[in-house]
Amino acid sequence: MTFMTTRRASLMLATLCCASHSAVYARFIDDGKGSLELRNFYFDRDFHGNSATQSRRDEWAPGFMLKLQSGFTPGPLGFGLDAVGMLGIKLDSSPDRSGTGLLPRGADKRAVDEYSKAVATLKAKLSETEARVGGLSPKLPLLASNNSRLFPQWFNGAQVVSKDLDKVTFTFLEVDSTKLRDSTDFEDLTAMAQQGAYSTSVTSDRLYYAGVDYQPLKNLTLSLHTSQLEDLFQRNFAGFKYRIAAGPGEAFTEWRYFSAKEQGRDLLGKVDNRTLSTNFGYSINVGGTDTYLFSEQQVSTFALENERAWMMRYDYEFAALGVPGLTFNVRYVKGDQVDPQHISSVKGRALNAAGGEGEEWERTTDISYVVQSGTFKNVSLRWRNATMRSNFADAADENRVIVGYTFAF
Repeated sequence: MTFMTTRRASLMLATLCCASHSAVYARFIDDGKGSLELRNFYFDRDFHGNSATQSRRDEWAPGFMLKLQSGFTPGPLGFGLDAVGMLGIKLDSSPDRSGTGLLPRGADKRAVDEYSKAVATLKAKLSETEARVGGLSPKLPLLASNNSRLFPQWFNGAQVVSKDLDKVTFTFLEVDSTKLRDSTDFEDLTAMAQQGAYSTSVTSDRLYYAGVDYQPLKNLTLSLHTSQLEDLFQRNFAGFKYRIAAGPGEAFTEWRYFSAKEQGRDLLGKVDNRTLSTNFGYSINVGGTDTYLFSEQQVSTFALENERAWMMRYDYEFAALGVPGLTFNVRYVKGDQVDPQHISSVKGRALNAAGGEGEEWERTTDISYVVQSGTFKNVSLRWRNATMRSNFADAADENRVIVGYTFAF
């Protein structure tokens, strides 16, 4: 009798273990997802001006990005793992045309024939709070991963996003390095040059971030975010977003206020920035821009000292004319009142010596089409064209042609 009881208990234990293993497998593997993104990217930027150290940047490269995202293990505290592998291949480049951000290049300015990189992210979830450690690609007002080339920019660190409190999202982040779009290694953090106003050789080994987004109404969002790039500067952000139905579409407005001050050992020197970026519009099945500054374009950021920028934008979806998948966008930005005292270009120094103010404008056209059916369904084609003119920087004409396809599994 004792033998039979032990045998039954062992059988029950084995059955429970199998069931538990199956549950873990189902949640971790079966709830996961994956995708393979194929992107063929041609980039050409032609500079005009005697001060240009490189008259043209022109390269062509395809990229392959494999994403694997697991589900979470069962239980109050679930665990998971995400991984991304990337491969870029050179089709056309030369030392006098390299530096587009598509391909890494050596000291001789010669682009590599191919390059690969990978990132992994451990994740855990408790209720509506999720923590991630490892490779991060955030889209936050004060830290946005750049995804304008073959591969996105990655950061190494830890992030916690909590939605346990109704209508409120808390975000906390700490990163210590970044892997740039055309780099295979993690590097120290630094600031943007901003036409030579800041040194890119000054680095920081830590960035801290905290933010709260509150949505009291479905069509209203209020945001407060702050970040600190250790020993360089601290930035703050306040946001207001509102939409309301009006006629056949909706009217919308968004206000984004930024401020920055030097921090810690002030390794970057004096930092004193206050920027208000606003967006007003009306849409019929078309949304607004989603950059950290509404005026930011392909060539220029329109974010220099004392700069005032005005933007006009028009979007159209051709589905209304019987061509679903075809979209058109055109933007025009005009910037003026730029203080050139910290601009290091030849034209900028000459303008400063003459006591003048900087002006610039950029026109950007974006046409994209996604195949709706047939053998090439979901293949996307995109042409981006930009023209930039300025009295403190060399003019530039740019074209980007991107063919992409994402296979999800």
